[in-house]
Amino acid sequence: MTDLQSLLEKFSKLRMWRHGGRTAPHKPLLTLYALGQFSQGRHALPFVEVDPALRALLRVFGPKRRSIHTEYPFWRLQNDGLWTVSADGPLGRRSGNTDARKSELIKKNAVGTFTDEVLRVLRSDPDNLKVIASTVLENNFSWTLHQDIVEAVGLNQGANVGQPEGSREFRQRVLRAYESRCCVCGYDLRLGDALAGVEAAHIMWPQAGGPDVESNGLALCTLHHKVFDLGAFTVTPDEFTLVFSQDISGGTQKDWLMAFHGRSLIRPQSESYLPDRKFLNWHQSTIFRAPGRDLPHTF
Repeated sequence: MTDLQSLLEKFSKLRMWRHGGRTAPHKPLLTLYALGQFSQGRHALPFVEVDPALRALLRVFGPKRRSIHTEYPFWRLQNDGLWTVSADGPLGRRSGNTDARKSELIKKNAVGTFTDEVLRVLRSDPDNLKVIASTVLENNFSWTLHQDIVEAVGLNQGANVGQPEGSREFRQRVLRAYESRCCVCGYDLRLGDALAGVEAAHIMWPQAGGPDVESNGLALCTLHHKVFDLGAFTVTPDEFTLVFSQDISGGTQKDWLMAFHGRSLIRPQSESYLPDRKFLNWHQSTIFRAPGRDLPHTF
């Protein structure tokens, strides 16, 4: 087994907090940020710099939380054998676990970096960075967000991004279920025989165990697919009502999106294809940027 293959196994098995299908993408985002910094010639990353950068990434690409703890992934990534932390002296630990306190990471100028093994593999071949970044992206995030994350973390050398080949059959079945139109806005443009800009979205991401079945899919136009995966709106599990987040802002684009708030999903041609409650509950609790806006009948 080559060094790269061995490392890919480790990167594929990042130990993340999981509960009821919910995950915390803190470690994957820290890893991608560190890869982006490496592509720019930096590998020793002070916590005081990582903290605001990772916090900004989590606000966009992570689940909404009351508080964001960047110190946990910065310290705990060491447990995966991919990262090491050094500081100006011993670091005081939190009571009840072995995590270093955030105040100590700052006070003692803690610096994180990939292990010597990871750095050696990254330096041996520029393509290795792309392979590792692609692995982390594919294992943790919907493909619609890959390019946005690559740009946000500053991966100058990029990564192999795009829709996975294995999802073609899923796409065909979901588009058939919804008669090849967006189930939010009804968009169904064709260029000749080709459907343009309508995609099959997973409600519960495959990275969280979501299956390739019609009841875990929605036919969405490109825009509604992207904002669905970002958590701009969700679908209620009882009435299949579209609920948009209070975090949405903007001008005409916001007004256009909000025109669909409170409407019902355009239903598939068979009741058996309707979204399953457990997948909608996952999206609502994990991806949706709560709180939602009031529905018309609640005023």
